[in-house]
Amino acid sequence: MKFEGTAVAMVTPFTANNEINEESFRSNINFLIENGVDGLLVAGTTGESATIKYDEQKRLIDILIDEVNGRVTTFAGAGSNSTDEALNLVKYANNAGADFALVITPYYNKPQEHGLIQHYKLINGSVDMPIVVYNVPSRTGVDMSIDSIIKIAELNNIVGIKEANPNVDKTSNIYKSLINNDLKDEFFILSGNDDLTIPLMSVGGKGVVSVVANVDPYRTSQMVNSFKNGDIKKAKDLHFTLYPLMKALFIESNPVPTKYALNLMGQSVGNVRLPLAPLTKEHKLDIENCLKELDLI
Repeated sequence: MKFEGTAVAMVTPFTANNEINEESFRSNINFLIENGVDGLLVAGTTGESATIKYDEQKRLIDILIDEVNGRVTTFAGAGSNSTDEALNLVKYANNAGADFALVITPYYNKPQEHGLIQHYKLINGSVDMPIVVYNVPSRTGVDMSIDSIIKIAELNNIVGIKEANPNVDKTSNIYKSLINNDLKDEFFILSGNDDLTIPLMSVGGKGVVSVVANVDPYRTSQMVNSFKNGDIKKAKDLHFTLYPLMKALFIESNPVPTKYALNLMGQSVGNVRLPLAPLTKEHKLDIENCLKELDLI
């Protein structure tokens, strides 16, 4: 199974009582679909997976699949630094009907390369569903090597990677290695960094799992679609239009600025959960100015 285009790493809306706001979550799903995105990811880093309880994560997967109802591709965040927990989440995502499971490289315990391979081999052999690896060294403390990526790309259920290493040269070498191993049609690369979406697509990437698309899904989708359709000038113009917002949304830890932006736009996603805290006063104006510049407020 393949994916290309714009997938949104969705925020998780919370109520004033710090519970999942199902009404707001469903509303956001429809807002994103109506603005042209190709896929939706729930319970990823932007969805505050680190502070979402196990049963909440499963509930978010269920709501996503129910509300999407086949209109776009669904990605279930299903990673953990425990292989057993990750496997249980992938099994749940499979039974719930998700199109893909996104499985982050285990964080904190910093597994060796052969440990990473064993982690994905076990999951691959235990569940019959498409799995996308998520490599994000800034969050996990490990950066999966190109050799390891090619080894797991050969597994039947491992179909792609969300690559958030900011080194474009690495993505070039991943794609070159996929070509050399006759895997380029079996394994796709998605950008894990909005500001590198166009550069990564130019060296073999098929799209993005996007944070900025939470806030401006229409322009993000148009940027990716323009590149896919060969209109490189329009894609570049949209990249630079969105670039200040891409940077502003990481002025503090993700998804703190994104939630502030969405609340300003009337999306009612609530606050972040501790240990994340609301956006500091000195950065609020930066977000507000970006939204005004893009006519989003």
